[in-house]
Amino acid sequence: MARAAALALALLAAAPASASAETALFAGGCFWCVEADMDKVPGVTATISGYAGGKSEQPTYRTYEDGGHREVVQVTFDPAKVSYARLVAIFLRTVDVTDAGGQFCDRGFGYSTAIHALTPAQEKAAKAEIARAERLLGRSIVTPVEGAARFWPAEDYHQDYYLGENRTLTRFGYVRQSEAYKGYRGACGRDVQVRRVWGEEAFKGLEKPAS
Repeated sequence: MARAAALALALLAAAPASASAETALFAGGCFWCVEADMDKVPGVTATISGYAGGKSEQPTYRTYEDGGHREVVQVTFDPAKVSYARLVAIFLRTVDVTDAGGQFCDRGFGYSTAIHALTPAQEKAAKAEIARAERLLGRSIVTPVEGAARFWPAEDYHQDYYLGENRTLTRFGYVRQSEAYKGYRGACGRDVQVRRVWGEEAFKGLEKPAS
């Protein structure tokens, strides 16, 4: 009996940490940056950069805009630790919700913001959070809540780019991906503009400062 109990406990420990994981899909400009920010939210268990919202199949980094897609991040989270509504509220505070033409130095539809609600419940929660944020900011938010869209993962080299150790050629020479990411994020003015829009609310909910 003791051996059977021990085996049961071992099997329980080996089971997935959260069998009820849920998924969110956010477009917030450069997916490297959105991925880096969402990874800092307690309760988020995985992030994947990719493309969504367009009509073309198998989009790539070179073709996604022509196919009507945006850069997006698929966020897997544990609803016991962070609700979808809370995740939306945090996401909104990491982007410029007043810019319909792109984000920061990246211009065009492919870099514009959006929330893809994957269920009616997500749609209701996302719209409620946007309404709350509009009251807080005292201005309209241009980030739309759109319907579910097929998610296409981006190329492997885009995943966890902000942590990458591979070297890449930049105008400063060959540097690690993580260094190239920091240089890009700073030069693009992302954090400065988010703080200009949101003030003390900027990046609220992230476990660590944005970077």
